[in-house]
Amino acid sequence: MTYDYVIVGAGSAGCVLANRLTEDPKAKVLLLEAGPRDTDPWIHVPLGYGKLFTRTAVNWSYQSEPEAALNGRSVFTPRGKVLGGSSSINGLVYIRGQREDYDGWGIEGWDFDSLRPYFEKAERELKVSKVEPHELCEAFIASTHSLGIPLNDEGFNGRSQEGTGYYHATCYEGRRRSAAVVYLRPAEKRANLAVEVNALATRIVFDGRRATGVEFLQGGKLRKASAAAEVLLCGGTFNSPQLLELSGVGRKSLLEEKRIPMVHDLPEVGEALQDHFYVRTFWRCKRAITLNDDLASWWRSGRIGLQYLLRRTGPLSVAAGHAAAFVRTRPESRRPDAQLYFINFSSAERGGRLHPHSGFTTSVSQCQVESRGSVHIRSADPAAPPAIRYNYLATENDRRVMVAGLKLLRRIAATPPFSDYVLDEYLPGARVQSDEDWLAFCREAGSTVFHPTSTCRMGAVVDPQLRVKGISGLRVIDASVMPSVPSGNINASVLALAEKGADLVRAP
Repeated sequence: MTYDYVIVGAGSAGCVLANRLTEDPKAKVLLLEAGPRDTDPWIHVPLGYGKLFTRTAVNWSYQSEPEAALNGRSVFTPRGKVLGGSSSINGLVYIRGQREDYDGWGIEGWDFDSLRPYFEKAERELKVSKVEPHELCEAFIASTHSLGIPLNDEGFNGRSQEGTGYYHATCYEGRRRSAAVVYLRPAEKRANLAVEVNALATRIVFDGRRATGVEFLQGGKLRKASAAAEVLLCGGTFNSPQLLELSGVGRKSLLEEKRIPMVHDLPEVGEALQDHFYVRTFWRCKRAITLNDDLASWWRSGRIGLQYLLRRTGPLSVAAGHAAAFVRTRPESRRPDAQLYFINFSSAERGGRLHPHSGFTTSVSQCQVESRGSVHIRSADPAAPPAIRYNYLATENDRRVMVAGLKLLRRIAATPPFSDYVLDEYLPGARVQSDEDWLAFCREAGSTVFHPTSTCRMGAVVDPQLRVKGISGLRVIDASVMPSVPSGNINASVLALAEKGADLVRAP
C-alpha cells in the first residue's frame, strides 16, 4: 500500500489532518488508529464520558510510575483509543488558554495572534456551545464574584480568561462534537482517504534518515504502508514519543538499553512532560438537587433519560465542567494562575459510583505549570504501555498555587449564597487547616486532569514546521509538540495546532 501521507493516530490532530489533506483530491491519505470505530453510544452522549474512564475497548487506561510526591501512588491515566481519540472520551470542556501561554513559547508563527485564526476556524466547525445553567452553578458564580473575582459573562475564550462563569463545550444540540464527528465523518466520504482501525503502529520505516512508511499490526498480521511524501505522527503526548523510540529515534543510551537499532540520536524525545495537577474537594448539599440525587431515584433517572431522548437536554447533555473560575492566587500575579472547577455531583473515583448522599465537587488545578516529567518505552514491545513519570509538585510555586487554590475553594463554600447549599465539607474536612495540611492532602488525593503535553516539544524534538529534527519525511503534530502546557483544558489548543499543522504540510 502506497500513499502520499500516512497519519498515525486518529485522535483530535489526526482527524483534522485527514480532513484537511484530503481536501486536495490528488492527495492519497491513510489514517491508522489503534482502537475501534466510535460506535459506543456513550461516546456521543456528553455526560457519557463517565462511562468511558475505564472502558479499555476505547481507552488506553494507562498507569503512571509511582510518584514520589504523591506518597508513591501511581496515577490512573485515561487516553482515547478510538476514532476521535481523547476528544471522544474527554469532558468536552473547550478552553483556548491565555495569550501569554503562546506568546511565551517565543517561537515565530506560534504566538497567540498567529494561532487565533486557527482557533476560530476550529470553532466554526465544532459549533462550540455554552453549558446549561444550574441553580448550584449560579450560587457558585455569585459567591466567587462576591470575593472580588470578576464575572466573565463573555466566556473564558473571549477577551480575557479571568473571572467566573460557565464553560463552553464541544457539544451541540445535546451531542458530543468529537474530532471524529466534526472532521473525520466528512473526510470519509472522499475516495482519497483510507481509514484502518484496530491497527497498532509498531514502528516507522526509514531509508537512512528518511521516513518512508509505517509498519502496523492488524488482525494478528504485520502490515506495511508506504508514504511517498510524509509520515505524520499524531499519537499524542504518550504514544508519539513511544513510537519514535520504538523506531530508533531517541536517546542513544535508552535505545541501546532496549536493544533497538538507532536511526537518530535525539535525546529530548519523551522528556519535559507537563500536565495540570488536579485536586478535588467534596461537599454535602442541603438540598436534593444534585446529580447524586437524580441517579439515586429511579423515577428521576427515568425523567433524565426521557428528557435527553426527547429534547437532547438535561443532565445527560452537560459536559464534565459546569461553572468555573480562572483566578489569581495572589494580588501580584500578572494573570490567572489557577483554574477552579464546579461539578454538580461527587464520586470517590472519577467515572465511578456517585456518593450515596446529595453532593457536589469543587476542584483546582494550576494554570502555568513548572514541574516536568517524562515518558519513555519500557521495552521494545509496541504493545507494552510506556513508563509515565509526571513529577508533580516539583517546584515551590506549583505547590503554593495548589494550596492557595484549595484555600480559596473553602472560602467560596463559606460565602453566601453558595454556603446556603453546603451541609458540610465531606472531604478533606476539618482535619485540614494549615498550609502544610493542605499540601499533605494534595499528595494524598491529587491526580491528573488529563492535559499532558510537551514530550516532543518544538525547539528540542521538532522545528517550528513540526518536522522531526535530523529526519526527513516525518512530522509530529499533536499536543506533544507544545513547549509548555497552556492555561486550562487543552483540546482547543490541539485542534488549532492541527489546523495550522495541516497548512504547514500543504505549504509548497
